[in-house]
Amino acid sequence: MERLWKRIAVPLTVVAFAWGGEALAFPQATGGGGSEGGKPPASSEKIAVEKAKGPNAYTVGDLFAKGAELDKKPVVVRGKVVKVSREIMGKNWVHLQDGSGDAGKGTNDLTVTSKDAPKVGDVVTASGTLYKDKDFGSGYRFQVIVEEGTFKP
Repeated sequence: MERLWKRIAVPLTVVAFAWGGEALAFPQATGGGGSEGGKPPASSEKIAVEKAKGPNAYTVGDLFAKGAELDKKPVVVRGKVVKVSREIMGKNWVHLQDGSGDAGKGTNDLTVTSKDAPKVGDVVTASGTLYKDKDFGSGYRFQVIVEEGTFKP
């Protein structure tokens, strides 16, 4: 039964998202930092968030640039929450931006999966494990993603 659900869940999620359904929207994936469908809405607001302090602290841009060397290692990043997709595949998918990275290449927006769900607009420090080239199947692949994240204000 679980196998059948997996075969049905992703296509249904994609269809719901294509119809504009936020509740089932799948997070950023494929190409650059992620798919066009999962990206947070474009904003003219200039985001500038100070880099996290301490060991394993990086900017969003650093995590994309150093993904290979940081694969499966703990990281800490500070950023503004620009999008939250709740309870997809049993996780919340939180998009962070700090003003670093390249929007044209999709390296300015980091996805963090978590049981926590900060509010859009909050500036948070996220901790978790970075994974490079994470593939969830059905074309949903992340250049980098932070899994099992926790958030502090």
